[in-house]
Amino acid sequence: MQHATQRGSLAVIGGGVIGLSVARRAAQDGWQVRVHLSPQPGASWVAGGMLAPHSEGWPGEERLLQIGMESLALWRAQGPGCYLEGLPAHVVTARESLVVAVDRADAADLRTVGQWLSTQGHPVELTTTARDVEPMLAQGIRHGFLAVTELAVDNRAVVEALAAHCDGLGVSWAGPVDSLAGVDADTVVIANGIDAPALWPGLPIRPVKGEVLRLRWRRGCLPVPHRVIRARVRGRQVYLVPRGDGVVVGATQYEHGRDTSPTVTGVRELLDDACAVMPALGEYELSECAAGLRPMTPDNLPLVGRLDARTLVAAGHGRSGFLLAPWTAEKIAAELAAGVQPETTKV
Repeated sequence: MQHATQRGSLAVIGGGVIGLSVARRAAQDGWQVRVHLSPQPGASWVAGGMLAPHSEGWPGEERLLQIGMESLALWRAQGPGCYLEGLPAHVVTARESLVVAVDRADAADLRTVGQWLSTQGHPVELTTTARDVEPMLAQGIRHGFLAVTELAVDNRAVVEALAAHCDGLGVSWAGPVDSLAGVDADTVVIANGIDAPALWPGLPIRPVKGEVLRLRWRRGCLPVPHRVIRARVRGRQVYLVPRGDGVVVGATQYEHGRDTSPTVTGVRELLDDACAVMPALGEYELSECAAGLRPMTPDNLPLVGRLDARTLVAAGHGRSGFLLAPWTAEKIAAELAAGVQPETTKV
């Protein structure tokens, strides 16, 4: 996409996948963009990178499913101007998701989700022979469904590639801000996740902690799976996301303020659940334990829209930041093009 006519100056507060996606899209539209980012890595750096509206769906979250499907279509689009334009091909690490259940109660929950997806017009392919699809699954795991359009991306590679693309488009960089009053720009987009309420009090965003592990493949181990594996293990959710050198395992979820220290209990549960689903992972190297803070809203829907004549918000994406990045960038681009609107848009 080529530069358009210069539109004015835009400050994007936040350098994660949402802020960088918004900044890149605005720069492509001709805005003079500056990104204010923290030197500390945020939620985007420890994300799983799943683009999984079907397999993460749950009854009652119909709107989130809808916008997730819209954004997945933007991820999958090809040709000039598509979201993946300018990003290296290796950022996509898996195609398809397989959702499985370990015990009978988990299988019942899985059937509930499958039936709910069907009523939303998104039928999924139920199976009782999941190990035929993924032979590395533990013996006894039979029930599951395939979501064949879903993807996974290397979160860190995406963030680095977006930053490089922004550089190429002339985006400038600055440090974090603690007040909008000192931001020198015609328009401001608040896209700094859990810190958004500090800039605009009253935004209903809270931190929710999630631990994530990285397991590195070692010589002699069984190979990395080709698709994302999501499972319910005794009521707990666990996901296994392929990377070029191993698997990302996540994620616990609980409210613990701003604590980002991995706990023994959280890591142990993730390892136990991961190996219950795929025993061969027990021979991989445990190369990293980390925890991030998801920016959650009360209804799990992001806040994307205009706050006043100068200020927009793109925050509160919870567990769906990478999935919803293209959709958010397009929504903010449309708001910027339209000019001042009378009230905030809540999706």
